[in-house]
Amino acid sequence: MSKPILDIKDVPTPIHWLTLSLQHLFAMFGATVLVPFLVDLDPAIALISSGLGTLAFLIITQWKVPAYLGSSFAYIIPLQVANAEGGIGAMMIGSFMVGLLYGFVALIIKKGGYRWLMNLLPPIVVGPVIMVIGLALSGTAVGMAMNDPVTEKYSMVHFSVALVTLAVTIIFSIYFKGMLSMIPILAGIIIGYIYAVIVGVVDFTGVIEADWVAVPNFVFPFVDYDLKITVDIILLMVPVAIVTISEHIGHQLVLGKVVSKDYIKDPGLHRSILGDGMATMISAIMGGPPKTTYGENIGVLAITKIYSVYVLAGAAIIAIIFGFIGKISALISSIPTPVMGGVSILLFGIIASSGLRMLVDSKVDFGDKRNLVIASVILVIGIGGAHIDIGKVQIQGMALAAIAGVLLNLLLPGRVKAQENMFENELETE
Repeated sequence: MSKPILDIKDVPTPIHWLTLSLQHLFAMFGATVLVPFLVDLDPAIALISSGLGTLAFLIITQWKVPAYLGSSFAYIIPLQVANAEGGIGAMMIGSFMVGLLYGFVALIIKKGGYRWLMNLLPPIVVGPVIMVIGLALSGTAVGMAMNDPVTEKYSMVHFSVALVTLAVTIIFSIYFKGMLSMIPILAGIIIGYIYAVIVGVVDFTGVIEADWVAVPNFVFPFVDYDLKITVDIILLMVPVAIVTISEHIGHQLVLGKVVSKDYIKDPGLHRSILGDGMATMISAIMGGPPKTTYGENIGVLAITKIYSVYVLAGAAIIAIIFGFIGKISALISSIPTPVMGGVSILLFGIIASSGLRMLVDSKVDFGDKRNLVIASVILVIGIGGAHIDIGKVQIQGMALAAIAGVLLNLLLPGRVKAQENMFENELETE
């Protein structure tokens, strides 16, 4: 492993600090603002909450883990369902409950270790659930790309915007190297937006009328909605944490290899999971989507060899400032639906493919009928939109698929238990 240019606790010069922090901001920007766009939340609050959540994460992990936390794609469908059934209050309550679950899991890991978690969430469960997330969103991506958002009918003009956006995103992902390969979503949105302006599907009215400094539309409990916790909300949102907790562990392993640290031991998996949960709770309190550590920013660390946590903190502060600039918020809101649809086609496909990759990397044997049954049930229940009604309580879609996968894995014979030193082995061999 080559020596870092800036190590974890090194402080950059002011000029370098700004430049390096902006790199991380660009890496997370496209994905972070796409999620609120899809679930009808304010992108400015998503930026502010990502900045505050990242700062909270850095503090909880004792300034040892250089990670950035942005909007999580895993909760898009549960948030959409919660919004349709209970409004923004249901979304925020559900998100806050997810954060509480993270805290509970962190406490158990602190007291009893982590092997139980890996027994509960092996790749044969998590991989298919991740595939469900991407595939279940595919219809949304295609509809955004093909249809005029006003008439909700097919429009070749709008579809051309999506195709240009998609093409640019692919080109940046495949053909560009270094930092440019880390910002395909942002590049796709920018160039797709320019093409959308040329073909006349962008409305600049909101940008022109917006103030330079503006307070976003924060959404607070007891002020903007009543705090009503229901079993429906819990069962809709909380089971999806199966995916995001596994994703978190994977990111900590990858990040540890990049910076040559063992983050499972120091500052400990319990601290990083708690930091992730705290970021989600902070976001929920002000009206933002759930948070997760971003692989894009880990990629920036690997390319630049600059691991300083202060650079990540700088990116967080810039994100908070951006959230209060009215012109930027209005510009984000003016992005046409087909532009977001274009990047979503690739992004949601990548999410589904990453679930498949997890199965391949973990060498899951589909010649074993047990694995075949678990994966098949998860995929069909999740994508098919199955639901179970128990009195007034409903468990549906992705949440039901995740619960079914966990139960099948625990009940069917032939389960392989996780090794006590599984993390150490993975850090050594991968």
